[in-house]
Amino acid sequence: MSLPSLPTSDYRALAEFRHHLRRFLHFSEEAARAMGLEPQQHQLLLSLRGLPPDRAATVGVLAERLQIRPHSTVELIDRTEARGLVGRGPSGGDRRQVVVRLTRRGEAVLSRLSLAHRTELRAMGPALLGPLRALVGRRGRSSRGTVRRAMPRERSGGR
Repeated sequence: MSLPSLPTSDYRALAEFRHHLRRFLHFSEEAARAMGLEPQQHQLLLSLRGLPPDRAATVGVLAERLQIRPHSTVELIDRTEARGLVGRGPSGGDRRQVVVRLTRRGEAVLSRLSLAHRTELRAMGPALLGPLRALVGRRGRSSRGTVRRAMPRERSGGR
């Protein structure tokens, strides 16, 4: 089965979107490091704070949200807990289930980082949105899911 071909404009839009996305990710990584955090620790804090209220912050849920393996998630939680940014405790509903929670210190660090991220996104938003709109805003052309089906996603513990 051959994949549908893409017009040059789609390649350009994909490349431009990827470039600006990478610039934002670089900003995010450097902002975390400037606060003394590993970038993944920042991602853990944000995942905890942004988790839908109907989802318990278990290792499995966090591993899925962070796209890392469960054992890597446990190691990340251990390092972040040692810094006093998160804590573990029993779930309210099932006391056998362990959930992760932000500490006050974790909330404060995350708040400062999130304000900086929001400011950066507001500044670079148009550069991200332009190529994205060019790719997804077209009517009558949809190859959504083609790449996902053609190229199964591999999860890496090193991300």
